Amino acid sequence: MLTERPQIFEGITPVMRPTQTSTRLQSFAARLLFAAAVTQVGAICGLSVAFGQTVSESIGEHSVRFFASAADKEAAHPSYALVQEPQTGPAPAKFPVTPVFGAEGDKHTVRIMIDQGTSLYGTGEVPGPLMRNGRVMTAWNTDAYGYGDEATSLYQSHPWVLAVRPDGSAFGVLADTTYRCEIDTAYSAPNEIRFAADGPAFPVIVINGNSPQDVLKDLGTLTGTMPLPPEWALGYHQCRYSYYPDSRVREIAKEFRDRQLPCDVIWMDIDYMEAFRVFTWDRGYFPDPKKLNADLLSQGFHNVWMIDPGMKSRAARGPSDRPEADLKAEGPEVAKAREAELAKFDAIMASGDKADAWVKRANGEVYEGEVWPGWCKYPDFTRPDVRQWWSGLYKDFMAQGVSGVWNDMNEPAVFNVPSKTMPEDNKHGGDPSMLKPGGKAQGAEAAGEHARYHNVYGMQMIRGTREGIAAANPDKRPFVLSRANYIGGQRYGATWTGDNSADWSHMEDSVPMVLNIGLSGQPFIGPDVGGFAGNGDAKLFVRWFGFGTMLPFSRGHTGKGNINKEPWAFGPEVEATCREALNRRYRLMPYLYTLFHEASVDGMPVARPVFFADPKDPALRSEDDAFMLGADLIVVPQMVPDGSRVPALPTGTWREIEASKNPDLPKILLRGGAIVPMGPLQQYVGQKALDPLTLVVCLDDSGKAKGTLYEDAGDGLEYQQGQYLLSTYEATLGNGVVTVKLAGAEGKMARPSRKVTVRVVLHDKVMEGMGTDGQTISVQVK
Repeated sequence: MLTERPQIFEGITPVMRPTQTSTRLQSFAARLLFAAAVTQVGAICGLSVAFGQTVSESIGEHSVRFFASAADKEAAHPSYALVQEPQTGPAPAKFPVTPVFGAEGDKHTVRIMIDQGTSLYGTGEVPGPLMRNGRVMTAWNTDAYGYGDEATSLYQSHPWVLAVRPDGSAFGVLADTTYRCEIDTAYSAPNEIRFAADGPAFPVIVINGNSPQDVLKDLGTLTGTMPLPPEWALGYHQCRYSYYPDSRVREIAKEFRDRQLPCDVIWMDIDYMEAFRVFTWDRGYFPDPKKLNADLLSQGFHNVWMIDPGMKSRAARGPSDRPEADLKAEGPEVAKAREAELAKFDAIMASGDKADAWVKRANGEVYEGEVWPGWCKYPDFTRPDVRQWWSGLYKDFMAQGVSGVWNDMNEPAVFNVPSKTMPEDNKHGGDPSMLKPGGKAQGAEAAGEHARYHNVYGMQMIRGTREGIAAANPDKRPFVLSRANYIGGQRYGATWTGDNSADWSHMEDSVPMVLNIGLSGQPFIGPDVGGFAGNGDAKLFVRWFGFGTMLPFSRGHTGKGNINKEPWAFGPEVEATCREALNRRYRLMPYLYTLFHEASVDGMPVARPVFFADPKDPALRSEDDAFMLGADLIVVPQMVPDGSRVPALPTGTWREIEASKNPDLPKILLRGGAIVPMGPLQQYVGQKALDPLTLVVCLDDSGKAKGTLYEDAGDGLEYQQGQYLLSTYEATLGNGVVTVKLAGAEGKMARPSRKVTVRVVLHDKVMEGMGTDGQTISVQVK
């Protein structure tokens, strides 16, 4: 953008913030080591640095894994980031990126030199601007309610940096450690990336590519890609803390349908539970959850219900329990139903005790911490047998007609302690079968302290949750949303940017946060649209909603005690704009679903920074108001109330896909050379068949365009056996006529018999033609 917000470097407090002197000396030491490339042990002005013979191995065509020494390779822990222990071979003789291993006190460090003009991105879930140069972050999952740009740790950990060189080529660096890890992106020294982590020396994986896109595809190969979600999960989601009782949920559903506001999912926060006991229902508020879910589904609504890791361990009544007077007023039938829920929960806890499923204190006693229900035990999700036990708890839960599950508070969060989490010397069992580098099972080395497993606790929780949903509903695709995660966690669930605030700065942060998580391997991501903490006003809400409906995960949410924030809550004018925004998303659903399929195959983000359109253009490197949807659309929001910002956009042909004069809606620009599929307006995914299919064409300078459309059943796993249809369409201009044809197709799914509308977007007009899918369609444009 031309008018950029300042990058805030002061106020960032890293775990070990270096002094000016030590920074210069550390940088000087690193440069000496790069130049000398010899093995040495030295002390430079009080900085103790130990170096051994670096070991490297190829783990992919463009990927190399480095170890500080052969001994450190032997001692290394298994990787939670990688989808599996990779096949290895000799490293290339002239790999362009070489890390330097060292130590600072009790931390192990890695430094990677960068060229002047290199732009840095990634680092996962972090607030602030898109470009991360000059920042220090700490990978340590933290309950960070109401965070600001100065926050150095949020809910997730992605010890990963994407570096884009001045010539547009790129490389990525993954510090393969689960311990607390400081990520210094050219803050201490402008010419280097630095990782400093607790725990043992850690491997470093470097991916080199001709473009950032190449690097991210290789990252997807190594860390796994997002499984294709059910198509309904791409619709709009409505949430608050909390919708209850049952009648309020039904009222919300009725309002959406009566007002013709497209929506696919309604969410239930913790107040649906019996005093916050997980896997239970408050039978006073929700007397028949199975009927509620069935009734919602009959209206086109899926449902998502929250499950936290903390499991109430003490029977004594507490603040989470309903007042005795309220309980007596409900009558004997509700009381009996409540007793049945309590008995069910007691049986769950007894089974957990029998399985010895809990995280332990350093002295071997079961750990208890305070969260919403009061004192709780925490399952040890690092153990496969505990995940299997946890997965089994979803059988009865999903049988109530539950569509999806929301795992929250899984950093893990603990109340009333300064650390906001459990003690770092707590004990976990781990997974003895996980393979260390070299292919040997870790065996007894799996047992470890919470300091080692903290950052993957939430990841392993949603792994167990996903497995439980899949077992309960084997013919459906699981949907899991998690607040905490770790790099590679896209294999198990979607995520969001946590408990943001209803203000303009948090709205502005939404886009770069989504983009950087996408650049860290997680494509299914979005913010709480409208802001979770606080109220905000109509202008903030409608502006946020306008572009929030264009992000991969689109959910409105707010906290307890706040004003209502449904699309109609701010009056008719805001409601009309929200309706237009939702209609845009739902008409673009064929394109969005195609992008999600692409992400599930090759790991590319759904939402991408605009510099992806031209990685060589330095003017685009820091643009973080506008963003791309796939390769063919750019969304251009206005992040300031007066709409005065002018974003930096790529050169070439970009035309509005559908013009709108609404100042609170972003412009949506279509790339010259692209064909984007659109569908009919619908109130929920699957309400109508994709008929007619609309192909929106924007020709490039040579008079050509191309695009793809992915289709399958929208749910289920048949697509894995080839039951899908991937169509490629091409357009050419000749003698004043644009000809559109089906250029290729794959998959076993039969092509539907349907009409096709072709819309050719020209610089001053839009021309249309009609035809049948699979046949050539001509549009006169002159």
